[in-house]
Amino acid sequence: MTDYRYPESHVFYRKLGRRYPRIVRGEGCWLYDERGKGYLDAVGGAYVANLGHSNPEMAEALARQAGEFGYVSATAFTHGPVEELARELAATLPRGLDKLYFLSSGSEAVEAALKLARQYWIEAGKPGKHRIIALNPSYHGNTLLALSASAREQYKLPFREWLVEVEHVPAPYPYRCGCRGADATCPACSGAALEDAIRRAGADTVAAFIAEPVGGSSTGASTPRPEYFRAIREICDRYDVLFVADEILCGAGRTGSWWAIEPYGVAPDLGKGISGGYAPLSAVAAPERIVDVIANGSGSFLHAQTFSFHPVACAAGLAAVRMLKRDRLVERCATLGRILQRRLAALTELPHVGDVRGRGLLAGIEFVEDKATRAPFPRAAKFVEAFTEAAQEAGLVVWPNVGHADGVNGDLVVVAPPFIITEQEIEELATRFASAHAVALKSVKAGVR
Repeated sequence: MTDYRYPESHVFYRKLGRRYPRIVRGEGCWLYDERGKGYLDAVGGAYVANLGHSNPEMAEALARQAGEFGYVSATAFTHGPVEELARELAATLPRGLDKLYFLSSGSEAVEAALKLARQYWIEAGKPGKHRIIALNPSYHGNTLLALSASAREQYKLPFREWLVEVEHVPAPYPYRCGCRGADATCPACSGAALEDAIRRAGADTVAAFIAEPVGGSSTGASTPRPEYFRAIREICDRYDVLFVADEILCGAGRTGSWWAIEPYGVAPDLGKGISGGYAPLSAVAAPERIVDVIANGSGSFLHAQTFSFHPVACAAGLAAVRMLKRDRLVERCATLGRILQRRLAALTELPHVGDVRGRGLLAGIEFVEDKATRAPFPRAAKFVEAFTEAAQEAGLVVWPNVGHADGVNGDLVVVAPPFIITEQEIEELATRFASAHAVALKSVKAGVR
């Protein structure tokens, strides 16, 4: 069989030193390669295959729209899929977020949301408000403004001269915080670090604060103290700063509520999320009070991309949202999420598994060299790389992350299975995880890497 790796293939792969299995079929939570090997897709590819693989309703929705028309420019026309999708999504969003701008990826949505914040302040007569504040650790995408907002040093270093300056404050990350999330006065866990940063910069210069309501890959599904985002909302209101909730990874039902910000009892000024998985799709949600400033000013949002509002992508999104509602899959995430979290919590009994956390069908498992001190493995050990390879060999797909402990060291994986996962598949996930962990530990201790 063909060896799918660089330079044997004509494909410019993301990782140039590994062989890629060629997937030929998907079914539910499973993927199958050309050799017939099955993989339990425990992370939905990259957190997007929420409805599972080869869903016939989704395939039919895409084909039907492509049969009517495949593309029109959003600068000239509107169409049924985008109008209906916006209406369906608006009914699920926190109060006020009822205007939606559709794009193709999370990075694009971050760029658009932050550019919208900047344009809003200019047209509102406050052009001095241009600074962005974000969390550390955090990840918001790979386009240059999104990368600037991210705190992922290994990705940023080669492009440092091209990035804009973004102030970063400590994320509310209980496992890595000195207070373990128990101190209501801790600057990181209380939100006081944001207020200090706004004061240092000058409130008249700060345009927006961006954060993930539940941590993504950079903090492995870490959740803050319950009052954290209420404090953030109050601080942003006090200093006239827009709050942007990045929900690309944790939104659209993943955490057991339509939007991960909901349980905190607050609403952001701008939000982003919804990716059907069957077509590239993301969105920025904004309230009328922000869009009205631009509508009554220049009359045009200064951001456009060729595939924004794409008819086939919007048709896929519409079918996905209607399926989530009809089959009560958000509620299923809450129910199955409790089972997933309980089963994965048992993994802390394994050597070097320091913490398991998350909400709904989003969970992070953090590996450490020393459980008592939470000291990470040295980066040179490449533990998470060894684990991820062992997991794939065992037929389990997970999402790895490094550097969260101190900017360089730190190993964790995230699982975010399709919403249709069964209890039996959750058990299979945990069993394969334990097997992969044993193989990875053996290879690292033997110095194979």
